[in-house]
Amino acid sequence: MAKIKMTVDGNTAAAYVAYAYTDVAAIYPITPSSTMAEVVDEWAAKGKKNIFGQKVRVVEMQSEAGAAGTLHGSLQAGALTTTFTASQGLLLMIPNMYKVAGELLPAVFHVSARAIATQALSIFGDHQDVMAARQTGVVMLASGSVQEVMDIAPVAHLAAIKGRLPFLHFFDGFRTSHEIQKVEALEYEDLASLIDYQALKEFRDRALSPNHPVTRGTAQNPDVYFQNREAANPYYDNIVNIVEEYMNKVGELTGRKYGLFDYYGAPDAEHIIVAMGSITDVIEETIDYLNANGEKYGVVKVHLFRPFSAKHLLNVIPKTVKKIAVLDRTKEPGSLGEPLYLDVKAAFYGLENAPLIVGGRFGLASKDTTPAHIKAVYDNLKQPSPKDGFTIGIVDDVTHTSLNINEHIDASPKSTIKCLFWGLGSDGTVGANKQAIKIIGDHTDKYVQAYFAYDSKKSGGVTMSHLRFGDEPIKSSYLVHEADYIACHNQSYVNQYDLLKGIKKGGIFVLNCLWDEKELEEHLPAELKRQIARNNVQFYTVNAYSIAENIGLGNRINMIMQAAFFKLANIIPIDDAVRYLKDAVVKSYGKKGEKVVRINQEAIEKGINSVVKINVPESWKDAQDTANSEIEEPDFIKNILRPCNAMRGEDLPVSTFVELEDGTIPNGTAAYEKRGIAVNVPEWIPENCIQCNICSLVCPHAVIRPVLATEEELKSAPDTFITKKAVGKGMEQYQFRIQISPMDCTGCGNCADVCPAKEKALVMKKLSTQTEAQIPNYEFSTTKISYKGGNFGNKTIKDSQFRKPLYEFSGACAGCGETPYIKLVTQLFGDRMMIANATGCSSIWGASYPASAYTVNNEGKGPAWANSLFEDNAEFGYGFYLGVKQIRERIRDIALQLSEMDIDDNFKTSLGEWVASAEDGEASKGASEKLLEAIKNYTPKDQQQAKLIAELLEKQDYFVKRSIWIVGGDGWAYDIGYGGLDHVLASGDDVNVLVFDTEIYSNTGGQASKATPTSAIAKFAASGKKAAKKDLAAQMMSYGNVYVAQVGIGADRNQLLKAIVEAEAYKGPSIIIAYAPCISHGIKDGMGRSIANSANAVSSGYWHLFRYNPELKQQGKNPFVLDSKEPNSSFRDFLMNQVRFASLAKEFPDEAEELFSMAEEYAKEKYLRLKKMAEG
Repeated sequence: MAKIKMTVDGNTAAAYVAYAYTDVAAIYPITPSSTMAEVVDEWAAKGKKNIFGQKVRVVEMQSEAGAAGTLHGSLQAGALTTTFTASQGLLLMIPNMYKVAGELLPAVFHVSARAIATQALSIFGDHQDVMAARQTGVVMLASGSVQEVMDIAPVAHLAAIKGRLPFLHFFDGFRTSHEIQKVEALEYEDLASLIDYQALKEFRDRALSPNHPVTRGTAQNPDVYFQNREAANPYYDNIVNIVEEYMNKVGELTGRKYGLFDYYGAPDAEHIIVAMGSITDVIEETIDYLNANGEKYGVVKVHLFRPFSAKHLLNVIPKTVKKIAVLDRTKEPGSLGEPLYLDVKAAFYGLENAPLIVGGRFGLASKDTTPAHIKAVYDNLKQPSPKDGFTIGIVDDVTHTSLNINEHIDASPKSTIKCLFWGLGSDGTVGANKQAIKIIGDHTDKYVQAYFAYDSKKSGGVTMSHLRFGDEPIKSSYLVHEADYIACHNQSYVNQYDLLKGIKKGGIFVLNCLWDEKELEEHLPAELKRQIARNNVQFYTVNAYSIAENIGLGNRINMIMQAAFFKLANIIPIDDAVRYLKDAVVKSYGKKGEKVVRINQEAIEKGINSVVKINVPESWKDAQDTANSEIEEPDFIKNILRPCNAMRGEDLPVSTFVELEDGTIPNGTAAYEKRGIAVNVPEWIPENCIQCNICSLVCPHAVIRPVLATEEELKSAPDTFITKKAVGKGMEQYQFRIQISPMDCTGCGNCADVCPAKEKALVMKKLSTQTEAQIPNYEFSTTKISYKGGNFGNKTIKDSQFRKPLYEFSGACAGCGETPYIKLVTQLFGDRMMIANATGCSSIWGASYPASAYTVNNEGKGPAWANSLFEDNAEFGYGFYLGVKQIRERIRDIALQLSEMDIDDNFKTSLGEWVASAEDGEASKGASEKLLEAIKNYTPKDQQQAKLIAELLEKQDYFVKRSIWIVGGDGWAYDIGYGGLDHVLASGDDVNVLVFDTEIYSNTGGQASKATPTSAIAKFAASGKKAAKKDLAAQMMSYGNVYVAQVGIGADRNQLLKAIVEAEAYKGPSIIIAYAPCISHGIKDGMGRSIANSANAVSSGYWHLFRYNPELKQQGKNPFVLDSKEPNSSFRDFLMNQVRFASLAKEFPDEAEELFSMAEEYAKEKYLRLKKMAEG
């Protein structure tokens, strides 16, 4: 027997065990569980064997419901089958969970427990999802730490086989699933030794087989269903002892003993907590601290939640206990209490001298819960009448459930070193810190812990890495609040966040910035200076931006800052650290090529040698803030967005959300963020500009605005607001300017890249060189210059860009390939749009609380946006259409009724015009205005007319024809939502679908979908995808009455514009499939060339442009138009310029050539098919 030490997260620990005992893994990606399936797939691709000497058969399904169905079928065929899921995904599995439980099948569901979408989606952890499955009959086992996952996961698999019942093994999403710890694991031979092979043989013998056929899954009648249901009771009675038996057996091998319930604390405690999940470690740490100071507290850690064994619970609770607080990480509105609380109450029901039991909620959506909160629970128990139904971690000033914190305590061991790193999503900070924790964990005797907190934005969002190292076990399952070392990797954060909150006296602060010592005096805010000086902080700077730029790393500063950390933190000798770092570079980046490895190794050397110690002036202790004028802002911005964006959302009380209970937020809030995260932003060179407006079209974040101004408007312009004479029909009276909003720019550089001027009219410059002039210039252009977009049509790209984008300043990645499409749609139809958005990247960059990127025009009109779920978006949007249609048909009925009455001619004409144009978007606008004016000028002649006119006015919001758009990514459209999409488009009704085709599940981290092409490496396709890409367009064209277009913004802008306009005008269903380069593709030129990448996709024959317009058929024409020309560039070169393809050649060279050839052949065949269709 051997124990393996490894530094891993909870997901990887679960996957390690699951792989051993699994024949088949049926999977589907969902955060935060996806990593489990990804590593299982990766191991299988590399030939890793399970305990049966086979690679695990991994199959990705189209949804979690599909994965559960496959799991069910695979079990019936005699294969040990496992799946991994969370949240809505688990809910989709519930029907099959009932089935596998009813059929006594040994399924194992590993669940990284996560919040459920209610008033809003949350990807973060709590127990709402698993509590929704507790009634299904699956056995439920809880783990509270990464080590517990490694130790308890085997019990789930082993007991499932022996006990003939399915198991749901769960642990806290993010807090455990993504927390990295150094743990011990058993060798696979030890795991194999624990199996009851007779029970396994019996399971396989019971499998469906034509050699000994049986019938299962019948329909039963009232006469026997009930009795048959009760017949399974003995299995649930027996499973308790089986679980206990395997916990003991695993404990014998590991040396770590677990019970169904474990007690920790004073043997004579009077006050205890009962809880499960990661909070139990926090409670243990708090108990150690409080009991060392004279208290007598304890905790019962729940492992077996279903079946709930009252006997085992009562056996571990000290007889001295007088009061119990039960903590639930879930909320069940309307219930007498949450589930664990009710179970504990029931366990004591009828017993003499039963303790007083109260319940409370905590930690929803990963809300941080600290020792101070746990102390508040114990303080509550000490009260004569403890509060029941309480909450901790929030301030509830509405229903007053929250407990007050009387004392903030640091309960962690004295030897623990705590570090906090502030990073920018995609700068590599998180990846570097994962590497650092593994280096320290694998090469020292220290205990390690790493946890990563993110906001909801994509790669441009803030990240916080919480690292701990120590000589004693680390139980601090909460964020770092008192840090020894803080690093800020983005200089803009000094003005946005309280970076040094909680830093220890004499702690280290490292700032990545462009500023020298003199400039620091000018740029650092006074509060930061005071914190540095008054806490005797050792202050260092590193100009990682310049180093990364000079050596070819772009914005990837991770290796530079990681090297600086190892130099300054002094946890391991620096020479050893450099050696380990360089080895890690080879391991991490080897598949990306020798150049990438060499550059990153150079970054390590530069990082160590570029640290600058700053001499902190004594004057900083009393640094004075510059006076800021108070800006009047809407309540939502002032009360919610500002605190949330400053990382103070944790402190907002419940009363903040009164009248916002349903999760609604106003449009346009993203415009207030002004994040200033770009290093470089575009500067306009007016003399070079040809006024094509292409830069505005391609800007992923809508920060580039063409401006038309009259001479009169320019009289009050700032001196730097330079313009030139506008060119083009209808523009004779205007001056022209390209205006940039530098604080909203993410610095991707696509605008400069695509500029077609002979000498570039946009040049990337340092942000600091642009802000002084361009911030007031942008303000002037948006507040002092009148809107002129309505003066131009939508026939040309240039004209369309004078319209205000009603989507702006999103949280999308720099260079995002998706956002320019929706931005253009909002410019064309945004004032009458309703958008149903599938969960995915587009829902996250579109509306991550409290920022909505969808905004309003000068009339206050704009897209009305909503998100339901991932799987049902087409149906959700179709519901929009049906609801609006029903109300508008009532308006039409009223209009026709009034037309038959004695009304004046003007009113009658207006009603007739409205009816005639009701289904024409633009025409209905004018007709609606005319009708409202006619109503205003008309006096009803009788009560019936007055009643009908009053109803018309009640429904005037529906006068203008709505433009219904159903949008989402390929994971939704090709996979989980395809059934609904197909049904809605087959309905023949007038809805528009826009698919952002990134060819992967972008939002969950880059897993393969049916949109993924042959030979692409993606998660769940670790050795390259073998099957061809699904042809969604061809499937939709087969209906004959669906408008279908495939577009690529970089390849043919005019074709894109035509397709969008034609699709919206078509009086039937339409679908536009848009090629969208993604950061996950690993474009070697970087995301600053994402637009060029989409052009190359078309020119190489990889992506094809076409339009299928059923209206042409009615005109006797060929409905299919092929807009792509013959390929004129290398298909193979296009592939090899992306890591998703190029890495296949490095990792699996034997298969790569064959798959590349297949991919090219598929593309050629498709082009020939399209060509034949175009020729009729």
